[in-house]
Amino acid sequence: MPTIDITTETFEQTVSDNDIVLVDFWAEWCGPCKQFAPIYEQVSAKHPDVTFAKVDTEAEQEIASQAGIQAIPTLMAFRDGILLFNQAGALPAKQLEQLITQVKDLDMDEVKAKVAEQQAAAQAE
Repeated sequence: MPTIDITTETFEQTVSDNDIVLVDFWAEWCGPCKQFAPIYEQVSAKHPDVTFAKVDTEAEQEIASQAGIQAIPTLMAFRDGILLFNQAGALPAKQLEQLITQVKDLDMDEVKAKVAEQQAAAQAE
């Protein structure tokens, strides 16, 4: 599946409507972003079941701010709308493949239970 560009208007829907979503926050002037782009594209071709999205932080400053982006590239991984991975820096292809495998292998019932526990604990404070 080719990568898609997402905006402030489409971010939430993209993350919530797709099972697994990887989001690459990048900018045209960023050297490491340009080095990571072909790796991201190549890996996306191997995983048609994963949505690979890109956010241009220059054009979409609002979403970059809301996401707390402080360095680029930054990669986020979501599954069932839950943020599971958030890391600045380009990943080599092998590590990106490992990340996708880890996200696919997660027991989401267990993850959702832990999120619910954390939310309950936060409300109790």
